[in-house]
Amino acid sequence: MVMNGENPANGDRSGPASGPGPGSTSGSASGSASASGDGSAPVGLRERKKRLTYQAVSDAAITMFLERGFDKVSVAEVAAAADISKPTLFRYFPAKEDLVLHRFADHEDEAARVVTGRAPDETPLDALRRHFLDGLDRRDPVTGLCDVPQVLAFLRLLYGTPSLVARLHAYQGRSEAALARALGGGLSDRLAAGQIIAVLRILALENWRRTDAGESADRVYAGAVQAAEEAFVQLRTGLEPPSRPRG
Repeated sequence: MVMNGENPANGDRSGPASGPGPGSTSGSASGSASASGDGSAPVGLRERKKRLTYQAVSDAAITMFLERGFDKVSVAEVAAAADISKPTLFRYFPAKEDLVLHRFADHEDEAARVVTGRAPDETPLDALRRHFLDGLDRRDPVTGLCDVPQVLAFLRLLYGTPSLVARLHAYQGRSEAALARALGGGLSDRLAAGQIIAVLRILALENWRRTDAGESADRVYAGAVQAAEEAFVQLRTGLEPPSRPRG
């Protein structure tokens, strides 16, 4: 899941920039002087400096959390390592958990962006299916199918820390709300968004569990694609199995 624009979208599936580990570079924080990381809109100097500060403080924190454990590192220690005051740190990150989950910030509305940016002849579900399958092919950490050691270590830290898991649910809730708005905002849209976000979460978690257990991403890939295809069929057709004639 991941993680602030840090997708191995340029063909490099093993370099440090392809995952959310320490020292990786946020796509949103490394834009040119006139544009954001994805080239979508101009970004001013003040905003670029703010994003770079976010990244630097998050990098320092995650490095310490991976070395010593999330609960054994204080916010004051993170602030000292980043050479800022504790009050300044809290202006950037309201809670300690946000030092880690900052990496998910750019992905909160990813599903919504996929839906709103789809082709006119493409359904929302088809667009989300295509996007997820493309992510599997690129070994995007958001799909869980990434065996880069930094990514595995980051996700192990995340899923192994109860307070981080709890905070992650809030991010996923906002993702669900954004998707529901993109679908139309009605009750049926909110129900659909809840199911879609849950499916994406479960697929990614299963892929991560397999890679974390030692399987390579290449080995998991075929099964991950099959699971995704079956999941989207289930989303499309509903939970009731096809009726079978009796007798």
